[in-house]
This record gives sequence, C-alpha cells and structure tokens, in this order.
Amino acid sequence: MEKRVIVFLVLSLAIIFGYEFVLKELGLAPLPAVTTTESPASPPATEAPPSAVQSKTDAAPSQAAVERAEDQAAQTPAPPPAGKPEAVEVFEVETNLYRATFTTRGAVLTGWELKQYRGASDGQQPVQLVRQGTKFPAPLTVSTDGPAAQELREGLYAVEKDFAALDAAHPTGHVTFRYDGGATGVRLEKRLTFHADSYLVDVALTQRGIDGSMTVVLGTNFGIVEWGDGFIGLIGSASLVDGKVEKDTPEQEAERKGHIEWAGLQDKYFLSVLIPKQTGTVHVRKEGDKLVSTSVRLPAPPSEGRVDLQLYAGPKEYDTLRSLQIGLEDTIDFGWFIFGSWGVVKAVAKPIFYVLRFLNEFTHNYGLTIILLTIGIKMLFVPLQYKSYKSMKQMQMIQPKVVAVQEKFKDDRDRLNKELIKLYRDHKVNPVGGCLPMVLQMPVFVALFNILYMTIDLRQAPFMLWIQDLSAQDPYYVLPIIMGVTMVIQQKITPTTMDPTQAKIMLMLPAFMTFLFINFPAGLVLYWLTNNTLTIMQQVVTDRFIFRNKPAAPEQADSSGKK
Repeated sequence: MEKRVIVFLVLSLAIIFGYEFVLKELGLAPLPAVTTTESPASPPATEAPPSAVQSKTDAAPSQAAVERAEDQAAQTPAPPPAGKPEAVEVFEVETNLYRATFTTRGAVLTGWELKQYRGASDGQQPVQLVRQGTKFPAPLTVSTDGPAAQELREGLYAVEKDFAALDAAHPTGHVTFRYDGGATGVRLEKRLTFHADSYLVDVALTQRGIDGSMTVVLGTNFGIVEWGDGFIGLIGSASLVDGKVEKDTPEQEAERKGHIEWAGLQDKYFLSVLIPKQTGTVHVRKEGDKLVSTSVRLPAPPSEGRVDLQLYAGPKEYDTLRSLQIGLEDTIDFGWFIFGSWGVVKAVAKPIFYVLRFLNEFTHNYGLTIILLTIGIKMLFVPLQYKSYKSMKQMQMIQPKVVAVQEKFKDDRDRLNKELIKLYRDHKVNPVGGCLPMVLQMPVFVALFNILYMTIDLRQAPFMLWIQDLSAQDPYYVLPIIMGVTMVIQQKITPTTMDPTQAKIMLMLPAFMTFLFINFPAGLVLYWLTNNTLTIMQQVVTDRFIFRNKPAAPEQADSSGKK
C-alpha cells in the first residue's frame, strides 16, 4: 500500500512539473501576448478592399503567409484610409541609460532594458524591467470605463518619431502615438518625451470623444526583477497618496483615493512609478502568486482635454530618486527594525550612507570601504564598549557572592532582592552596565546592516578574489565560516555570569548565526566579520594591558557588607 502511495506521489509531481515543459517541446504552449504581427481581429464591414486583405493577414498562421498578404496589399491600387496604420510596428528608443521597446498595438511598452545593470543570474544580459510573455495589460495601456475601452487597448496607433538617437547633441526626443477611431469618434494621442540622461519619461495624453475617466496602466510586475523573499523591505506595490506611503500588497485588490504623488511597483533594487500629480485613484491588484499590477484612474478630462503624467522606470539610486523631490527615496527602507520602520534607525542610517559613499570615492572598492567604515564606527564606540566590558568583568568577579546570596535566601524573594541590591551597591557594580552601552550602539549597528542589505551601490560590486558581488552570498561560504569561528573565539574570551549549562547552550549561537549568514550578502558578512575581529582585538588589549595588574577578585565581604 505504501509503495503505491509513493508511486502515485512521484507520478503526480512528474505531471505537475513536466506538463508545461512537454507543451513547450511539442510547440503547444501559448504564445506571448505581444507579437510583431497583427492579432486576428476582424475589421469593420465598411473597410476598403485593402483592409480586407489586411484582415486575411491577421488570420494567417505563419510568417510566410503574412509576407504574401503584405505583398498583395502593396499591389492593390486603392490606398488605405488616411492616417490608418497598415500593420503592427515594433521599434526601440535608446538612451544612455536604457533601451525601451514599443508596439503600435495599443501604443504600449513591451520591453525596458537598463543598460548599466546586468541580470543577477548570468551577469551578462541587461536587466529587463518589463515582465515578458504576460497575459496582463502592458505598461502605458490606456483604458476607459466607456465602450471605447477595447479599441483603445487593442487598436493600431500611427506613430511619429522626431529623433534617431538621444545623446549629448540631441538630449530630448518625442514619440507620438495617434489613434483615430473613425466612425466611433474616439481620438487619443500619446506623446512621450524622452531624455538622454534620465530615467524619467514625460507622458501627455490628449483625447476626444472619450466618456468617463481614463485609466493608465503601469503594468504587472513592471520594475520587479526578482521577487525573492526579502529579509528587509517590501516587494510589490508602493504609492504615496495624500502624503501617506503605502507599501503593503493587498490579498486581492485595493483602491487608494486622493492626491496621487506617485504609484509604483518595486523590488529590492528597482522600481517603476507613474507620477500624475493630481487627484485620482490608485488601483492595486494581486494577479497571482508573486504577481501584482498597479494602475492609476484619472478624472475625465474636458472635451479635447489633456492629461499630463510622468513615468520613472529604473534603479533605486538614492540621489536620483531624491532629485525628483516626491519622496521616492523612501522606497529604500533604511529604517527597518524588527517588525517595521524605526525613525531613530532611519535618522542614523542616512549619515552613515553618505559616509559610505564618500569613502568609496577614495577606495573605489566597496569591500575596503566597508572595512574602513566598520573600523571608524568601532573607534567611536570604544569608550562605551570598554564600559560594557568593565561592567561584565566586575559582575564576573562577584558572581560567587551572588550565587551564595541566591542560595542563602532562595526561599525569601523579597530578602533576596534586597541583599542583591546591597551587594551590587557595596561593590559599585551596575548589573545592567554591560547591556546599556550595547543598547545605545544598537541603532548604528541596525542602520549599517540595513544600508549594506538594501543599497543598490553594492549590487555586482566586486571586492577581491572570489568575492565579485558584495550583494550576493559568498559562493564558497568562506566568509560565513570564518565569521562563525570569530564568534566562538569572542564567546570564549568574553566575561560571563552564566552557569555551565547556559554557557553550553550559548555555544550553539555561533553555529546558528553561521547558517543564517550563509544566505546573506557577502558585504553584510564582511561587515560582521570585521566587527567581530575588532571586538576580539579590543578585548585582548583590554585584558592584557588594562586589567592585567588589577586583582582577580574584589575584597571579600559578606552579605551585610562587613569585611
């Protein structure tokens, strides 16, 4: 019976995971939603003969048939109606920063490659922000609540482009899409303005004959390169409406009404946002597992009215986002602490982030920068750490007396507390003195942890030898293992008041931390390793040169304080 159950499970898994593969191999898998040929849409009955030929072209199952139909259309004496495009066009817009691909079917984006960033998988291909082969509406799709919604989404747009390339000599260029619905009276013009050295695109929508509000679709997972399971920061939707930042992706869908500063989609390092800067509604919808879409619904413009907005699609570069002055830099979550943002951590993180980049201008190696920054922070906290170490040392020396008092008054809790307080006062020992300095240092440690985990500056930044990407885990686990060893050494030389059983349990901590840090970015592990090494050096120096001539234990005194 058990064998049959196992066979059943194996076959079920094989069918589930092998189904899509078999379909692809047999050529039966569904094609991507965006193609370079016409979709099989039937034209109106009043079209001229050349359009009828084009309709046959739409229904053709092969490229050869498409080419034959186009040849026939070219030989037909009657020209197509004025302003009507004959076939789907796909073209690119290239700047110094990205390569964008558009189609005249709906006048939408089908690709957005960042030329200065490479994919994490192979490190060769540019990062692609547009999700490929999706069945959902593409970025910059314009729709409406009225009957013209389908023709605006699926119609063919005429296109005009007033530039060949964007560079220093020609920093700005325009692409204009025009849709003319003919008998329906619907007109829509999308005018996109590109800039050679900016990820920002100006979008102007001019309409006529459109009833109701207009919806501009940002897309599904546009800007989300790797969903991942982020330890810090939220992946998915993000918006700033009425001065309130919302980063939670809903279980199904959500509406956010008010003055929209921006609405976008983000992952750890990249994002895309629409910036309408007017009252409207942000629609966020969970389309599936790790699939989320965002769109902005704007009030209906007046007859032949115009709506202006902007599109940003690019990296989470702090200076770039901050220069837009709309709060997009807050998508870089420097303020994470335990279960959410913490203002103290965020306030500490930004100055440290500036220092990190300042040091890197001299080192040109973020690995060396992390080491130097850790040394600098360690030196700032030397007095606090000495105070903490001294307090732990004093507690260790009076520990036998603490144990004696606890044993003597174990049945009288009130008397026990009074005697312990008296013992600490007589020996001038603060029982929390070892923890308080660590609490004061915690915001700095957490802030630096957040910076090294979140900043795109470390993405694909090499250090040395086998560490060629400080934002990725160590491929050979060398740094995490060495870090675990330093934690063991640190535990051995740190004064403790724990009993032997507790001490043995605490020996498991280095092993746990090692397994945890195996999956962390190499830059984070390098910081933790450097900090542990400096702590060990400080404790050795303190023991040998500061506490060397001090007595091993304080003067003996009983619980009453008499010598």
